[in-house]
Amino acid sequence: MDFVPDSATDLTVPVIQFDVFTLFPGIFTGPLDESILRRAQDRGIVLVNIHDIRDWAPDRHRTVDDTTYGGGAGMVMMAPPIVAAVEETIGSALTTTRIMMMSAGGKLFNQSLAEDLATSQRVALVCGRYEGIDDRAVQILGAEEVSIGDFVLTGGELAAAVIIDAVSRLIPGVIDAASISEESHRERRVEYPQYTRPPVFRDREVPPILLSGHHGEIARWRRDQSLRRTARFRPDLLDIAALSPAERELVQRELAGTDD
Repeated sequence: MDFVPDSATDLTVPVIQFDVFTLFPGIFTGPLDESILRRAQDRGIVLVNIHDIRDWAPDRHRTVDDTTYGGGAGMVMMAPPIVAAVEETIGSALTTTRIMMMSAGGKLFNQSLAEDLATSQRVALVCGRYEGIDDRAVQILGAEEVSIGDFVLTGGELAAAVIIDAVSRLIPGVIDAASISEESHRERRVEYPQYTRPPVFRDREVPPILLSGHHGEIARWRRDQSLRRTARFRPDLLDIAALSPAERELVQRELAGTDD
């Protein structure tokens, strides 16, 4: 999935490059070939290279996994093919590349980490499978283990695609900067509810304040709604100490279930 420039206006050097190491390259065909991510690649802003770890297997059977030492069910991905794939592909840029291992037991991927990765020039994503990856690969490569949530997937490919999407949209020029400035999680709040036409649908009306044209009042309504929804759905995000007394009271009412 290497980028091929298709016009004189395309960038010759991408703003960010992702190298994905996987046993199943075909999984990435859909998520990376549509919509905003496709356009970002076509314009040369984002470069995504997919590498098949089996290409670095040392035997003719392309073996990349084996039984686990100490006993137990399932197979473990072997360290040698992974280390060889990453070291040969990244080369001299190894020390400046963020290497992320997709792992159900890794640190939680969140908006803060996405913003941090968006400042990198190159990110390597290694997709685990089966019972996981031989820990020596993590140690040798100095990789960061990361998880997209408290659940287990059949492999790290979908998690890697999520990370590419979340990071790429933060790169200047990929989407309108205004679309990012007020979205969920940027200020430890979820986003306020959104509405569009028609103004009435199945007897449900758009909140009148949004049709008023009073931008200051609309901004206050949106902040209140954002705080209410955060208290309702993600109270773990709230920093009560950072709120004004009025906001604190609003949040406490929502948490207590007494707000209208």
